[in-house]
Amino acid sequence: MKIPEILLIESEHRPGSLAKVLTVIGECGFVVEHLSALRRDQDKTVWELTLELDTDRESDVIQRIDQLPNARVLGRSDRAFNRHRGGKIQMVSKVNLESRQVLRDIYTPGVARVCLEIRDHPEKAREFTNLNNTVAIVTNGTAILGLGDIGPVAGLPVMEGKSAIFAALADITGIPILMNERDPVKLVAHIAAIAPSFGAIQLEDIAGPECFAVEQGLRDILDIPVLHDDQHGTAVVTLGALISISNLLGFDLKDTVVGQIGLGAAGLGIARLLRRFGIKQVLGADLAEGAMQHLETLGGTRSTLPEIMAKADIVMSTTGVKGLIKKEMVRAGQVILALSNPEPEINPLEARAAGAAFAADGQSINNILGFPGLFRGALDAGAKRFTDEMLFAAAQTLADLSPPDELMPDPLDRALHRAVADKVAEAALPSGACD
Repeated sequence: MKIPEILLIESEHRPGSLAKVLTVIGECGFVVEHLSALRRDQDKTVWELTLELDTDRESDVIQRIDQLPNARVLGRSDRAFNRHRGGKIQMVSKVNLESRQVLRDIYTPGVARVCLEIRDHPEKAREFTNLNNTVAIVTNGTAILGLGDIGPVAGLPVMEGKSAIFAALADITGIPILMNERDPVKLVAHIAAIAPSFGAIQLEDIAGPECFAVEQGLRDILDIPVLHDDQHGTAVVTLGALISISNLLGFDLKDTVVGQIGLGAAGLGIARLLRRFGIKQVLGADLAEGAMQHLETLGGTRSTLPEIMAKADIVMSTTGVKGLIKKEMVRAGQVILALSNPEPEINPLEARAAGAAFAADGQSINNILGFPGLFRGALDAGAKRFTDEMLFAAAQTLADLSPPDELMPDPLDRALHRAVADKVAEAALPSGACD
């Protein structure tokens, strides 16, 4: 398994010195994700390099760098840990508590008037509280990233990351909620019990098949938007990427044969949305019979990995199995989206070398492009649920705003998320819910 590792390397300050270090890293089969000079001390420079290292091979690259006459590894940087130290989020007051008069206004006795107003007119809670900007980010830790079932507390850094993204890109207060519960019926009850505190619910990293029951159960009883991001957020960004690719390569997306390898939460979410979008043939493959049956209820066709590689114009994979797709399987002209993180089923460069017309992985097709604008738009519209029309609007906006030479827009562009939110809000209708 590859993990991001930050190395501190000291090299001689002379021409070609850094190049020798980078050559060793390349010969070991690693890619430099980030490089910066931390300091220069007379004839030495200290570099900070971020690599994606195989945990069982990191000692090899370190040993080879240390063998160079011009460089040595000083150690590992704690940059990633330091960014998490003490947590990444906090709740702060919008009001400057500068006098007793302000205190009396925002708390007792003034607050009582607002409470009574909301009692008599419940809809005013969205006007006089932060409810319309608050989303619960709920997990039970059973499917955290590519790490699997590591528990809710170990998954908290991911939930805090989501919260930080919400705040930075969509002015939303995301509150991590950790549930030490696996039973879907009890999960629904627990989440429903705290739902009055929030304007919307984002379900995150809950393993399938329980995630489907939890999402549907909450939608059946709550009158606020609920979205399982692993399903629908992934599907929205994937659809946006496919629209972009179809525009780039000049084909009608709805007339293609699409293959989905891996029918977990993400795979089934993608298959469902593509079928609703109008793609007639969606083939699916998974080792679990229950997942295959679920696919058929969505209008997809059960298949196998070899059949998908032989028949599909577009192949997507969300299996988490590194190297599952061999280069010999790729047909000339196929579109290959290997979306598993951190290791794709096939490297995009390898897929293109094997004849793929287009190939990408989960680093460029990432949920961060979708969920901030989806929730901002739903909250702005006062929507009671997410609909397929809202998801289509988000996907189309991502495609429309993709630069001519890029598959997807810049995920850190706040204007992008505002544009997605506006289109989602426009599409927020009481019908057409995604089930």
